[in-house]
Amino acid sequence: METLLANEKIYKPQMEAVEDAAERISKVVVKTPLADSFTYSKRYDARILLKREDLQQVRSYKIRGAYNKISSLPQEQLDKGVICASAGNHAQGVAFACNKLQAKGVIYMPITTPRQKVEQTQMFGGEWVEVILKGDTFDDSYKNAMKHGDKFGQVFIHPFDDEKVIEGQATIGLEILEQADAPIDYVFAPLGGGGLLAGISSVFKQLSPNTKIIGVEPEGAASMTSSLKEGKVVELAQIERFVDGAAVQKVGSRNFAICKENLDKMVTVPEGKICQTILDLYNQDAIVVEPAGAMAICALDSFAEEIRGKNVVCIVSGSNNDITRTAEIKERALLYRGLKHYFIISFPQRAGALKEFVAKVLGPNDDITHFEYSKKHHRENGPAVVGIELNDPADFEPLVDRMKKKNFYGEYLNDKPNLFQFLV
Repeated sequence: METLLANEKIYKPQMEAVEDAAERISKVVVKTPLADSFTYSKRYDARILLKREDLQQVRSYKIRGAYNKISSLPQEQLDKGVICASAGNHAQGVAFACNKLQAKGVIYMPITTPRQKVEQTQMFGGEWVEVILKGDTFDDSYKNAMKHGDKFGQVFIHPFDDEKVIEGQATIGLEILEQADAPIDYVFAPLGGGGLLAGISSVFKQLSPNTKIIGVEPEGAASMTSSLKEGKVVELAQIERFVDGAAVQKVGSRNFAICKENLDKMVTVPEGKICQTILDLYNQDAIVVEPAGAMAICALDSFAEEIRGKNVVCIVSGSNNDITRTAEIKERALLYRGLKHYFIISFPQRAGALKEFVAKVLGPNDDITHFEYSKKHHRENGPAVVGIELNDPADFEPLVDRMKKKNFYGEYLNDKPNLFQFLV
């Protein structure tokens, strides 16, 4: 992979290159709507516009950069084939491009990639791609893909740290400015490796310099936030992998250099809040998004006063969400809102103890959603892992007080992540 040397001139996407990219990808990329959101406009007393990249053929913006890169390669390189590593959306973009251009592609994906994204990648690529599941994270897959590419002389299609990829993603900025009927005051966009924001921010800084550019990344994988704080690209030792489309341990060097100069602010959002936003978008607007696709909207709360009366664009980056994750998304949302709590409850080893707990400890609107208990006759008390869903976060403290008064309280698990994940 190309690296940015300390004494190397910083790459900046030029408008001519972005316009060339827009022309190159025009036959395969959908010019997605810039749609008014009644729900969020009313909530924030602003004009909130959603750039619906979830409506692309591969259901994410990644097709832009992938196709721009692959279609720009000389034929002798295409004949050797291309290779990439991706947690899902870039893989689908590469697969689609390989199929369209009839170029062989090898795609490495983490073993933890949702099945839906793996199947979609295979579907878009057809006979032209081979999918290999290797490693637990994007970074693991990336290292394996690089070894494979070096061995067989295949061109590596980087998901974010590549000039042609950045220029392809930058075409979103061109579209927004073409579609907008008024000046844009703010753009909120998700960030994983940084290719999307590097591209969009470059277009706005050249064509609409007064627009504020806000980058948004998951709290558990804050690689750009950490890098900006240190003033250099840093690699996180561990990351939360839930937001698979934006969970990388290290951002691209080109993207870091561009974002450091162009971003007005970088913010992080909790994974639980992302989950609640996914549910809100589905229930209120019938929009299906993946975790990374919801991140930009999640950040609006932090800017509620600042954006009032303004024209705001949020990039809805993708909709490749596996339905099998719905239970986890709901669980994380409830935990974030303070409505789901797990305890170790100490039950006296006598008949009627559970009945007493339900009748005299639980509130009228409290619901037991998880219960694990094994009776041991040689003990006075038997522990049970109990999950309780509340109707209101304010019901939590009274519940704990009743547990303690009735001598049922054992231990609260939500704030003990290692024990919590092991038991629940």
